[in-house]
Amino acid sequence: MSSYDFYEYESIAEKRDRATTKRRSYQKKHPNAVPITINGNKIAKSFWGKAWCNHLKYYADHDNRVSRGRSYIKNGFVFDLAIKEGLITGTVSGSGNNLYQVIITIDPIADQRLEEQINGHVESLEDLAYGKFPKALEKVFLTSENGLFPKMNEIQFSCSCPDSAYMCKHVSAILYAVGAKLDSEPLLLFELRGVDTSALVKRSVEEKMSSLLENASSVKSDRIIEDDSIIDLFDLE
Repeated sequence: MSSYDFYEYESIAEKRDRATTKRRSYQKKHPNAVPITINGNKIAKSFWGKAWCNHLKYYADHDNRVSRGRSYIKNGFVFDLAIKEGLITGTVSGSGNNLYQVIITIDPIADQRLEEQINGHVESLEDLAYGKFPKALEKVFLTSENGLFPKMNEIQFSCSCPDSAYMCKHVSAILYAVGAKLDSEPLLLFELRGVDTSALVKRSVEEKMSSLLENASSVKSDRIIEDDSIIDLFDLE
């Protein structure tokens, strides 16, 4: 027997079937788990999800870990994901029966610059809630120095696997899972960075309505966003 006989090729379909079986078993033991599965070849489809995934290249110390992470998320090996202010946690299935725990901490945005710059842009906040990219706030969100995406010195990774890489494939998989999650919940990015969108929207609505009242006329513009509708959109009281 040659030294190559031990290797058995596993197709993508077989990998996904194996991941599905393991994930179902995991969910029976962890009913509150939030697995991330991808339909199709694209991890993220929205502006916010794509932008997050594109930003990950700045953290990688080994390109192959990044590609392996993409493979893990595409094949369904991210069994759990949780996102809250300053913290991302997740569970990734490795080879055999191994499960690895990933913890990613992200520094909050310390100053009030986002609140100050977004203030009054109610229309842009409505676009954001629907996963659209508000062009009016491009400089606020995407600048390399002051944007929403964390810089290298603002993010820290840890994984229970033995890989010594700064960003191992399991960390990479969880980071890509965040991108997929942002497709449906873009406001999670603000929560992750410690930006209170509820307070932001309330303040923007108040300032917008105050301005409208000062310039009120007998004819109501169809471009005005009702304060009740924007508050309902963000589930505010």
